[in-house]
Amino acid sequence: MIPLPAPNTITRPYRGLSVQETDLDLTPEAVEAWLLGREVYRRTDYLALRNGDRVALVAVRRESDEPLFSPVVEARVLAAGPEVVFVHSPETDVGNATALARAAQAHARPGAKAYLVQGRHEHVNFIWRPQPVRIAVTEVVPPEPPKLVAMAEQAIAFDEQLPPIELVADVLDLRTLAAEHPADTYLLPCRGAGTHIAGRLEFLDTRPAERLDWTLVGCERSVQFHRHFYGNDAPRVDICPRSTHDLAATAQPTLAKCCLLERGVQQVGSSVVVPWGSNLDEVRGALRMLVGLHPAEQPITAG
Repeated sequence: MIPLPAPNTITRPYRGLSVQETDLDLTPEAVEAWLLGREVYRRTDYLALRNGDRVALVAVRRESDEPLFSPVVEARVLAAGPEVVFVHSPETDVGNATALARAAQAHARPGAKAYLVQGRHEHVNFIWRPQPVRIAVTEVVPPEPPKLVAMAEQAIAFDEQLPPIELVADVLDLRTLAAEHPADTYLLPCRGAGTHIAGRLEFLDTRPAERLDWTLVGCERSVQFHRHFYGNDAPRVDICPRSTHDLAATAQPTLAKCCLLERGVQQVGSSVVVPWGSNLDEVRGALRMLVGLHPAEQPITAG
């Protein structure tokens, strides 16, 4: 017997789903008897049969994948009636599992197993029992929104091999951290984030000529820069997500960044670290590693 799909199953690409209008009584017996022996396209794995407001999602097995069309040798109704929700969502990219899961969550119905989504360009796909993978994204703010979260959203939007993902922002606020360590003068790594903290602000990337009695708000690389510029250390508020979180111990899949990693990605337990100045391919590779996919040719360092 054709097995039930795993949670989060979608058709990849969505041409694997054929949508057909029918006057057939959508009972398992009627549907399966009607389909046996009928020809289907060699890439068709699922059919969505619509009879008015009723919909049945059916999985099929073909006799062969070689000819353009091949007869069905086995069919199984996976869900029908109230177990199937048909969603019209014109903005949804139905080739993207996260987008499908979001459309399904917006129309969640008790007892539903399958969500058929008619989305962008009128294309249709389904998602079976959506259960998005939760990934924590540890990031420093400002700037806001958190840059690493925004980059992860970008990667999810174009990588159609990823399962549905729910990003959970876990932010370290520079302003809060600084307030917990009062000082007359703070030395920040750079002015690019537009950070506003009460007190005098200096910026390490400008290499202030005068060494003041400041508190450094920065990561380990900032400490190294300070030591090189001034020959000594300053009191520090550590802002590195990797050092402020025990990434090796957490069971929660986590995406974080580290200033000491200059290129590539690094796995640390259930977490994956990208460089502080990571590019989109590195973030995409990290997400792939977090969900168990090949990281798409990203260089990997030992963790």
